[in-house]
Amino acid sequence: MELDVLGPPYERQTINLGTDDEGPVVATLVRRRAERPSGRAVLYVHGFVDYFFQTHLADFFAERGWDFYALDLRKYGRSLLPGQTPNFCRDISDYFPELDAAAEIIRSDDGHDTLLAMGHSTGGLILSLWADARRDTGTVDGLVLNSPFFDLNAPWAVRRPLAAAVSRLGRRAPHRILPFGLGTVYGESIHSDHRGEWTYDLAWKPLAGFPVRAGWLNAIRTGQRRLRAGLDIQVPVLLACSTRSFRGTRWHDNATLADAVLDVEHMVRYAPRLGRHVTLARFDGGLHDLTLSGPAVRKKVFDEVGRWAEAFLAAGPTAPADPATADPGPTDVAPAAPATADPAPAAPAAGGGPPSIEASTGEAGLPESRRSTADTAGAAPAGG
Repeated sequence: MELDVLGPPYERQTINLGTDDEGPVVATLVRRRAERPSGRAVLYVHGFVDYFFQTHLADFFAERGWDFYALDLRKYGRSLLPGQTPNFCRDISDYFPELDAAAEIIRSDDGHDTLLAMGHSTGGLILSLWADARRDTGTVDGLVLNSPFFDLNAPWAVRRPLAAAVSRLGRRAPHRILPFGLGTVYGESIHSDHRGEWTYDLAWKPLAGFPVRAGWLNAIRTGQRRLRAGLDIQVPVLLACSTRSFRGTRWHDNATLADAVLDVEHMVRYAPRLGRHVTLARFDGGLHDLTLSGPAVRKKVFDEVGRWAEAFLAAGPTAPADPATADPGPTDVAPAAPATADPAPAAPAAGGGPPSIEASTGEAGLPESRRSTADTAGAAPAGG
């Protein structure tokens, strides 16, 4: 590996993936080693209009003996080459080769015996489908989903009939730019040049995102339909999200306390479709990327991830906590409410039964009436 743009102790390795209709294709694996390695590793996958820059997340795991790896997928961030369409794919499975290669490097080349996969937003959708496809290989030992992209954040008519028409367009004209995008509210809430505390490369993660193309939306919609029909992920899953969504297209202070990209109720609704053992954790005041939330919420997120990993992946003791600031534990632990079905729900995956859902940390089952909805008129479908 060579030194990464983040500087020491970050290294990176280029994964060559052949060529497509735009030329050579690569992915980039970033590594941050723990000072006292334990044989365990994390593989992090970013969302749409994103790349890895969350070094505090890597520090959290490294301090606990986990080597941390982050994958910039093809045509994202470090892997975006001149002449390529940013963030574009035709099918979610396009990303499986770099995930397979990263897992091989982590397990075989670097010798780790435990691998936790962690995905944010679109990365959560991608990892869910990949973990299901590789469920008989023992590739991963656990899955953490940070605000996964399980459905379009739009009214039903847009999510279903209109999205179906766009999917057909995506098969005929995949590079056609669609007349909607992410907007700037979420970017404003996290970037230090605006109202946030984080600094990152706006060329790789523009405030208003990259153009949404029909082929990409078709790939996302196809993957989401596959997930909603029911997966059979064999390893424990932690699904974490905010307690509320913000659907405004203009800035409002509520955007600093909610998911301003996706509808969190979709995540809760489809959590049972992932597999047999799913833990649901909701965080009041959490942003779309929970790890970029305010300090108090961020600490709760990390505490919960640490407890979950210790319980289900034999992570061992976590770093000592300051008694004055230690999180007292989940504030609302109870069985989650049954998932709300679609008007015509698909059958569960073969061999699947009702999964175990455990709810914790926050207002599980928050009514839709308590979501932030300032300036909802004209909100476009969104993804992350």
